[in-house]
Amino acid sequence: MADDRTAALIERLRAVDSTSLADAGPALRVLPTGIAALRPGARVVGTAVPVDSRDDLVPVLVGLRSAGPGDVLVVSGSADLALAGELFATEALRRGLAGIVIDGLCRDSRTLRTIDLPVFARGTSPRAYGATKLPVTDAPIVVGGAEVRPGDLVLADDDGVVVGSPEEVLAAIEGAEGIQRREEALREAIGRGESIFDHLNLDEHLAALHEGGDSRLRFS
Repeated sequence: MADDRTAALIERLRAVDSTSLADAGPALRVLPTGIAALRPGARVVGTAVPVDSRDDLVPVLVGLRSAGPGDVLVVSGSADLALAGELFATEALRRGLAGIVIDGLCRDSRTLRTIDLPVFARGTSPRAYGATKLPVTDAPIVVGGAEVRPGDLVLADDDGVVVGSPEEVLAAIEGAEGIQRREEALREAIGRGESIFDHLNLDEHLAALHEGGDSRLRFS
């Protein structure tokens, strides 16, 4: 369960996209692009509960049992066999989890696409891992070179999965909100018939690049 300050930060995260957050916080960690929403349009915002699956179901089940309302189970694994299915996800939904992110495969995808729990994974397999290995609990994991720690915040949508500590996310959230507002305003302006180039410093940026100067492409 998040404390009041973290809960307020999570609420702010609900209003921004992963793209805005990643742009505003380049130091935040982005998980591998192969991890995608099983149901397009799904979003996950919550507190990470990392699980090293050891390519086995026991650690994942122990991780699920330790998770509660608002948590996001983030599972490291491989892309050989499934690490979660419909019964696992249904229990996660019953426990109030915000979602599941798997660096590996799931199964029972037809059912997973219908239940009200976002699941992100690398793909699916009809076969599941065995259940013989002891878990490593309450420890960071590494997913595609990105570390995920207990208590990190997670924002996942169709564009990817972004992870950071509450302090790291707090440092980026105001910038992300600003990016979100600007892009929404620009989209509305373009919808009214204005050109994107009326709001972009492209010519100035090109001139600076030709001269070897320091410049940034930016919207007004």
